[in-house]
Amino acid sequence: MENSDIKNINKLMETNMEKIKEIARSNFLIWNQALKTGDQKKVAELYAEGATFLPTVSGEFKKGRSGAEEYFKHFLEKNPTGEIVDDEVQILGSDIYLHSGMYNFELGPDDKRDIVKARFSYVVKLKEDGSFEILHHHSSIKP
Repeated sequence: MENSDIKNINKLMETNMEKIKEIARSNFLIWNQALKTGDQKKVAELYAEGATFLPTVSGEFKKGRSGAEEYFKHFLEKNPTGEIVDDEVQILGSDIYLHSGMYNFELGPDDKRDIVKARFSYVVKLKEDGSFEILHHHSSIKP
């Protein structure tokens, strides 16, 4: 393989990486918009039936869409809004990626919002119809 071929392969990988980062950030915005609806069912629909979930403000290990719905029923009462501060995406397969990094959540009533700094990781499967489902989500308050 010649040097120019290696450069072309590297450029293609960078292009694909930028595209997958764009998709991951877009999917996070969809998830964040679901939070803003205040409807735990809407948020839980983004999780796979067999998803695993280690929530930010709960010590429990949630399993499946029903576990996510149970958690979000209470979390959404805090009126959360998330914002990614720093992130990275790793491709795990042709239709699966890991999105991890740091995010901040604003919680509470509009007149008295608290900021919670947290770490996150999502394992996400892209579906053929362009949608996605969360296979695993881990979020923890930043020490």
